[in-house]
Amino acid sequence: MNAYEETRKLKAFAVKLGASLVGVADLSLYNDVYGFSRTLLEKFPFAISIAVRLSDSIIEGITEDGPTEIYVHHYKVVNALLDEIALRVVNYCQKRGAIALPIPASQILDQNRLLGAISHKAIAVLAGLGWLGKSSLLINEKYGPRIRLVSVLTSLPLIVDKPVENKCGDCTLCAMVCPAKAIKGVSFEGRIPMREEIIDIEACDRRLSKIASNPRYGSKVCGLCIKICPWGRGKLR
Repeated sequence: MNAYEETRKLKAFAVKLGASLVGVADLSLYNDVYGFSRTLLEKFPFAISIAVRLSDSIIEGITEDGPTEIYVHHYKVVNALLDEIALRVVNYCQKRGAIALPIPASQILDQNRLLGAISHKAIAVLAGLGWLGKSSLLINEKYGPRIRLVSVLTSLPLIVDKPVENKCGDCTLCAMVCPAKAIKGVSFEGRIPMREEIIDIEACDRRLSKIASNPRYGSKVCGLCIKICPWGRGKLR
């Protein structure tokens, strides 16, 4: 089977499992600025980026006072679905003689720097699923930031997708609405910036930790920047 047909079938398989978006990234373009995933990049030439859409009705229920209990539950359920899809995609690749590794949808391995094994958002940008917004969220043209991501690293020969243009423009709504004042509202084009250039991650984490300390929620979720984005609300479609 040629790479084009293999890629088409793999994407169709992931969609059948529940994925809303699927793209393929060339990991030779991935810039491991934090030095945390270098050993992974030595083994895998490709990454499969998978997104699942969040519920608009649930996102619209988020307020400045905090998320809702149903959003916390929804967040966990979508992460679990993403991990299940990733595992089954790994098995798909392995059946074809390739090696593959699922990167959990939501897992912090470095508590000091608040980093996971690899950046799902950076991989999604390379895979053409969207652009990195001023909020540091992945923005898809159809769903905005109302998606969650997971990645599968693999050696299966695939056709890679191309990154898309950043379309945030002059919009700074995410920075204006952020209760922690963590979003800097910085514009950037043609590259994936360092996280610290666009967001004060410590300020964001303090807000998330405060929410998690509330027994109503018990998890680090906020969601206001997801809710406010015009792309997610369809205003710019």
